[in-house]
Amino acid sequence: MAYNTPTQSGGNDKSERNIRYLDRDFSSFRNSLINFSKTYFPDTYTDFSPNSPGMMFMEMASYVGDVLSFYQDNQIQETFTQYARQTPNLYQLAYMMGYKPNVTGAAVADIEIFQTVDAVSFEPNFGNAVTIPSNTVIQSSIEGKSSFILDDFIDFSISSSTDPTEVTVFSVNGSDQPTRYLLKKTRSAISAATASINFSFGDFEKFPTVTIQDENIIKIISCVDSKGVTWYEVPYLGQDSVFEPSSPASAGDPYILSLRRTGNRFATRFLAKNQLQIQFGTGEGTLSDATLVPSPHNVGKGNTNDRATTAFSPANFTFTNTYGTAPVNDTLTFTYLKGGGISSNASANTLTNINTGGVTGGDADARNSIVCNNPNAATGGSSGDSPDQLRENSLRMFGTQLRSVTADDYTVRALSMPGIYGSVGKIYVEPQKIANSQRIGKPNTLDMYVLGFNSNNQLVAADSTLKDNLKTYLSQYKMVSDTVSVKDGFIINIAVDFSIVLRPNYAGNKVLNDCLNAAKDYFNIDKWQINQPIFLSDISTLLDKIEGVQTVKSVQILNKSGEAAGYSKYSYDVIGATQNGTVFPSQDPCIFEVKYPDSDIRGSITTF
Repeated sequence: MAYNTPTQSGGNDKSERNIRYLDRDFSSFRNSLINFSKTYFPDTYTDFSPNSPGMMFMEMASYVGDVLSFYQDNQIQETFTQYARQTPNLYQLAYMMGYKPNVTGAAVADIEIFQTVDAVSFEPNFGNAVTIPSNTVIQSSIEGKSSFILDDFIDFSISSSTDPTEVTVFSVNGSDQPTRYLLKKTRSAISAATASINFSFGDFEKFPTVTIQDENIIKIISCVDSKGVTWYEVPYLGQDSVFEPSSPASAGDPYILSLRRTGNRFATRFLAKNQLQIQFGTGEGTLSDATLVPSPHNVGKGNTNDRATTAFSPANFTFTNTYGTAPVNDTLTFTYLKGGGISSNASANTLTNINTGGVTGGDADARNSIVCNNPNAATGGSSGDSPDQLRENSLRMFGTQLRSVTADDYTVRALSMPGIYGSVGKIYVEPQKIANSQRIGKPNTLDMYVLGFNSNNQLVAADSTLKDNLKTYLSQYKMVSDTVSVKDGFIINIAVDFSIVLRPNYAGNKVLNDCLNAAKDYFNIDKWQINQPIFLSDISTLLDKIEGVQTVKSVQILNKSGEAAGYSKYSYDVIGATQNGTVFPSQDPCIFEVKYPDSDIRGSITTF
């Protein structure tokens, strides 16, 4: 803004005028034009009555200025995440901050799937167990309601800690001997349906784009060209590596995770709630990606004096200049999920119709016996991100950037690894101890201690495949300077002995049984973490609250070890580790586990 002072009060100097640029509405413009006329044209125009021709032109100019100011203010407002109101602009701002908007929210429900098998020698005949593929459709018993699809396949012949198969007797003969068994598994399902669309591409074009126009698009699940080659979705075209799972060596094992570098990639972004834009890169299919990677051989070409003062972007040594391959004279088929919404929150016991068309294995009776149900209502269905949610989620994403910086970041990121690559039961992250570091050790090395579960929900050492997958998964999120070393945590098995004093007129067996159940719940391994101490006062307080308990006489923690007895091979000096009523874990990260709660949690009734 500038204020130019006239050299003569009469306004004879036409080269300088005191012009204001701050007036932003009709009244302000009108008053400024009147004052301007009175100041610089005092003898030319003097009729400022509302009906004069001069005032008509001033008010018309004020109207134009008011309209232009409104649109200028609106355009400036739409460039700020905190104040933008138009959804397309909020989408663009969200992508700038690394957040992908949700145009719909898919409801999620836990589905119980059952099948029966015949009995062989009074045992379930798992040879008749069926396999149900992923994306199997489950319909609601209420007409017009959303359908759901399973997010993972089901193999009833496999049972593990992360995917148990519950077995119960379904029918017996006249001698009470089992004739058929009921197998049960639980899977998560989302309120969605699959859809597909084809796009044809002609001659080579840089950054070709296509748009899927459909309602409630959740995500793209696959893209295949006419030759059967898979194209991969990436957050941005500069990312040339994607996670790719390979089939496990045997049934029940986790998938093996690897990083794949590919030029066949695309990025997506929502332009509106019903428009998903798909963009490809600039590379020709016949051009080798490697020839475009900056290196000392191609960066150093040209005038050496100019190169010496050129500022190169470090990103050019990480990503290629093609940003992926552009499809040429080909047809690509996109398969995507659509659905969700508030109406997709199905009520309990309504998702009962399962499509068994893709089921394999088992005999006809086994396949015909498949049924399903949702014991709880589906939740999570919504109309997508509201403007306020877009703003807050964008600001949150800008701060996180999907990178792991603190130990807690690594913990959460490791626990979020998809279950098909193996399940991390317990995890603890800490900086590498200097005393245990070799001379070449680095201060920014992190030790990640992990444990898994067996089929009985008991802690075991994680297998090598899980640890390798974890390293690969974290490689895309860790800081460049960080080194993550994945190690086995230590398991310390314990037993609990306590004694209580009973209140008068209470049944001892019932009170003692309530105390045992409370202690079992307290030591439920799902509630314990690595390096978590045991507070004896908490146990005493818990038991003291049980109805019928007058006081807790004693609480004692005992170590149980020895693989021959079914316990951990590591022994622990519990007495030496107990200070001021707290059993502390060892310096090496360990976790306390009551492996056999039915026998290792013991209680007794005593007197004062």
